[in-house]
Amino acid sequence: MEHVPPPAEELARLDRELAELDARRAQLLTRRAWLLAALRPTVPTAAPGWNPSGWGAPPGAPAQPWGQVPKRPSAPRGAQNVLLTLGGLLLTVAAIAFTLVSWGSMGIGGRSAVLAAVTLGALAAPAVLLRRGLAATAEALAALALVLTLLDVYAVHAVAAPDTDGLGFTALASAVLAALWTAYGLALGKLRLPLPAAVVLAQWPLLFWAWAVGAPAPVVGWALLATAVLDGAIALWGKGAGVRVTACVGGAVMGFSTLMVGLALSLTAPGPLGAVAPGVLLLTASAAAVAGAWRAPKGFARTGGAVAGLAAVAAVGGVPAAALPAGWRVLAYLLCGLALTAVVRSRLPGHAARGVLAASGAVVAGALVWALPPLAAVLLGPVTVLSDVWAGTPDGFRSALGSTLPWSELAAAPVVLALVAGLLGAAYRWWPSVVRLAAPLAGPTAADAGPPAAGAPGTDAPGAAGGAAPWPGWTGWSGRPGAGAGGRGRPSAATLRGVVGAGAVALGWGALLLAGALLDVPHALALAGETALVGVLLALAVRGGGAERGATAMPVTALVASVAGAVSAELLSLASEGASYAVFGALAALFAGAALRAGAGVPRAVFAVAAVVWSTVITGLAGRSLGLAPHEAAPLMLLVPALTVLLGARLRRNPVALPVELTGALGALVAVGLAVSDAPFLALVLALCGVLAAGTAVRPERRPVAGYLAATLFVLATWVRLAASEVSFPEAYTLPVTVPALLVGAARRRRDPEASSWTAYGPGLAATLLPSLAVAWTDPDWLRPLLLGTAALVITLLGARHRLQALLLLGGTVLALVGLHELAPYVVQVAGALPRWLPPALAGLLLLVVGATYEQRLRDARRLKDALVRMR
Repeated sequence: MEHVPPPAEELARLDRELAELDARRAQLLTRRAWLLAALRPTVPTAAPGWNPSGWGAPPGAPAQPWGQVPKRPSAPRGAQNVLLTLGGLLLTVAAIAFTLVSWGSMGIGGRSAVLAAVTLGALAAPAVLLRRGLAATAEALAALALVLTLLDVYAVHAVAAPDTDGLGFTALASAVLAALWTAYGLALGKLRLPLPAAVVLAQWPLLFWAWAVGAPAPVVGWALLATAVLDGAIALWGKGAGVRVTACVGGAVMGFSTLMVGLALSLTAPGPLGAVAPGVLLLTASAAAVAGAWRAPKGFARTGGAVAGLAAVAAVGGVPAAALPAGWRVLAYLLCGLALTAVVRSRLPGHAARGVLAASGAVVAGALVWALPPLAAVLLGPVTVLSDVWAGTPDGFRSALGSTLPWSELAAAPVVLALVAGLLGAAYRWWPSVVRLAAPLAGPTAADAGPPAAGAPGTDAPGAAGGAAPWPGWTGWSGRPGAGAGGRGRPSAATLRGVVGAGAVALGWGALLLAGALLDVPHALALAGETALVGVLLALAVRGGGAERGATAMPVTALVASVAGAVSAELLSLASEGASYAVFGALAALFAGAALRAGAGVPRAVFAVAAVVWSTVITGLAGRSLGLAPHEAAPLMLLVPALTVLLGARLRRNPVALPVELTGALGALVAVGLAVSDAPFLALVLALCGVLAAGTAVRPERRPVAGYLAATLFVLATWVRLAASEVSFPEAYTLPVTVPALLVGAARRRRDPEASSWTAYGPGLAATLLPSLAVAWTDPDWLRPLLLGTAALVITLLGARHRLQALLLLGGTVLALVGLHELAPYVVQVAGALPRWLPPALAGLLLLVVGATYEQRLRDARRLKDALVRMR
């Protein structure tokens, strides 16, 4: 028996609903607990055995009566904080003004006594206020005391030690103040300001000391690193969220500064020995980051792992890079970045190891970005050939590109691409082994899966992530049914493997193209190589066209690369005539063969469309070879659209038929554009396009569109031909066509009374009415408009009498336009004689009338539309 919906979908739906119920239950229980706590002082205990919520509340627990809202007195904390802040600011401003402005009017004893008394008072007052429960006031005075201690330091330097070096004194003073405020904050644990202030002050002693003694850049780097390590220790073991956040910010700034100093020293080192010292600094920073990541929470552990990986790459890679030429240094860093993948077998915590892998990916991505400019030059450089087609065969590959890149400094670019492509290809080939190696980091850790079991640590256990599965039945990236679904939104094994294969294909293709440019191979060899690469990519795309769902990344990448490579090769071949025919012909054959071998779907249609495009370009090249002008070559370009019409008739309802025919139609449109400059050729091309459209209309599935298109093209061809021949009486040519067409239409209506009047009479009437209307608008005589208007009136009356939509609309439209043409001079004269205000007034009055009778006009319009629709 088939379930509706399927069992798997119904099970997933039930799981989601149960998860939502559990989340809602937890929310309601939390709210209930808060309400019980809020009502406990005022609401009596419920009767024994009564459960006010029905969800497990213990008997006798206080509950909120239905409809009663608890009322608790609230203190105006906002106003109190504003007052305390303003008071503290005013006192701080007064202290600064006293110190800086009024300092000189007192003796040394008075100065010392005032500052000491005020500072001691500000430091002692918070302790008294805390015992009385005035915590906010204590915080305000603690902030004032902090400012006063800074002013004390300034005063001591200005009076007691004016000749002391300012940087050295600042380093010593910041260390003393950091220690003082640390002790003060620990003594008064309820204050939230002193300890974060101590952390801020602790950032400066080592940095200012190194600056004061004129230490070299490595010493400054070590001072920054020591400060960052201190911040990390405070962030891990500090007291309070404010202290930890401040230490995290300080550690991030100091650690980043350390990495920048070390990297700058490593990049500018004169040789391998000179890069050792900054390498040691960076390695130490990496070790410190790993140590912090070992104990940090999830997000910080990943960040620490990433920082450690990047620092290690800069440290180890900088030594060999200093001995290599400028164009090869990126290879040293890339090898070090790839070596970081060995972390999958280390004993690092799971999140830290993932951060290291992220650092490895960042290094590889940076190396690939470095190699992109020359690859873009190879692909886009042949565009310059369009300005001088068939100018002659270039000497080499680079001369055909027209690029000014320093190719000697980019020698490592193809090596970088080839190395990464080879590793990705190996991972694609031996995917099960890669899955086993990455299994410890593939699945969610205990922190991801849910609350840890009793006694389990809150962070990842070193090296134990690959032991037991996070939940029963989880298989990670094994590729078996259900694999890869360990978490919502995680890619499947097939998708990941497909992405890896796609990267290998794209990078390998780019490496080969770059190698040809760097070696400056001959032009013919470059064309042959690019064409062969397109063939290989097409083979990969065809082979992977039937891949299972989720594993389509590689064939799609091969398809995109094949099209891009084909365009680049074709542009490159335009340098010489023979090469153009050879390359375009070969590519058209390759894409046509791929279309025949590929399965049904979008890739097959893309192959077929590309083959049609390349074939159309070949016909254009043939016209250039024959020395034809663009309008003379236009009929030749209709050869491929004619073939697509025949191919569409052969394919019939195949999904590829419509894209092929539309591409052929675009080729016909290009032919029309080429013939626009010459009216006789334009008429010929339009007529030939009409023949092709009529041939397409033979098929029933194309008739509704192709039939009207053919009639339109034939009429346009007739008009253009008449205009090119400067015919002043088009009726002599159009009436012999109109009369037989109307007779054929009448016979069609006699056999099929349900046939539309547009199909039966529309083409015949339009063949005469529209050209005559165009000539009548430029004819100064009265006879033609009179005859045309009379004929249009008769046609309109016949359409209304026999309820024929085509006759009514065509005749009425032509009659209205003829009447407008005849009345236009008189309307202009009347408009010139009227006052300027009258036309706007009449327009406004008309709008008012229409607005007042809007509903009636709308009903009239609907009745008219219904009447027209009922006509044939």
